[in-house]
Amino acid sequence: MGLEKLIHWQDVTIFEKMMKALFDAATTGFTLSIGLTGALCFWLGFMKVGEAGGAIRYLTRLVSPLFSKIFPEVPKDHPAIGSMMMNISANMLGLDNSATPMGLKAMKELQTLNPNPDIATNAQIMFLVLNASGLTIIPVSILAARAAAGSSSPSEVFLPILISTFFATLAALIYVGIKQRINLFNKTILLYVGSLTIGIISLIIYLNYHPEMVGIVSSVGSNVTLFTIITGFILLAIRAKVNIYENFIEGAKEGFGVAIGIIPYLVGMLCAIAVFRECGAMEVLTDGLRNLLILIGVVHTEFVEAMPVAFMKPFSGSGARSLMMETFNTNGVKTVDTFVSKLAATFQGSTETTFYVLAVYFGSVKVTNTRYAALGGIIADIVGVITAILVSYLFYELK
Repeated sequence: MGLEKLIHWQDVTIFEKMMKALFDAATTGFTLSIGLTGALCFWLGFMKVGEAGGAIRYLTRLVSPLFSKIFPEVPKDHPAIGSMMMNISANMLGLDNSATPMGLKAMKELQTLNPNPDIATNAQIMFLVLNASGLTIIPVSILAARAAAGSSSPSEVFLPILISTFFATLAALIYVGIKQRINLFNKTILLYVGSLTIGIISLIIYLNYHPEMVGIVSSVGSNVTLFTIITGFILLAIRAKVNIYENFIEGAKEGFGVAIGIIPYLVGMLCAIAVFRECGAMEVLTDGLRNLLILIGVVHTEFVEAMPVAFMKPFSGSGARSLMMETFNTNGVKTVDTFVSKLAATFQGSTETTFYVLAVYFGSVKVTNTRYAALGGIIADIVGVITAILVSYLFYELK
């Protein structure tokens, strides 16, 4: 694209612009990574307090009856049940570092029930697709990134992400449940899934008819919920006689390590994205998609600017994060609170790194035939993206 602009459009400054974009992106990547440190230390510190206080154990007990119905082939007293619940619970609380080892352990325990070691079992597929659907209660890294980028309300994306990930997970459950002939109308499943679905749909309908309440629900509701969770973690830790300060410091150290560790990845991806954008390739991609949508009758196409995040997320979490952060700081201008930036953050939280998860988890137990697991993850991603777009138009002001 750069050569085309130079030769055909006589743009003699194109490579100068591309080099400047490279250096600016490198500086931005480093600055954003350092800015993440405080927020990550805070959140991972409190997550550690919650983990030590038994938050995951309580969440595990809460979902145990549901698990016994959607994993019928796994004996109730099998150790895989506990590992799966710990993994999904940790993911829901944003404990990515703790979730992965638990997930790998769960896969190995499920593999002990596998009569054909090369072929994925129903339980492994259900576990992986639910894992890849990315249901998240607290999107720690996204809230931290928005805070570091100077957002006036970092938690504004909390509810839209929760709604998007819920429907992505619901789609994954329905798809795999149908494939495995699980009775999704079982009263236990209906009680858990139905009550959550009714609650979220009711919220969306209420906000649709009372648009003046969107800002209040999004801002106040998100912050009150997060503050309640933090308070609950502290109370659980006090009840369990956990040393809150020491656990907070231990978690905060992990946050510092995460922030420093992503610097080379963030710098590298931001540099690549900057060149891709400056040479005109990003514009060609987004304009082509926008024109196609207009051609088929879509009126509101503002979301197209954030779609690169959605395209990247199933393949690379760090790549999608970099694209999200790139929308927060376009051409040196802070744009973190614009519609596109909020939608990019919602995309980042509404789907999971599907192909990475499938490769790592199935690879750990040497399963080569994954059957329909990948399709289940892709369906969850598509539903998550569509829901994110619809919910964003409801929650976020266009600007």
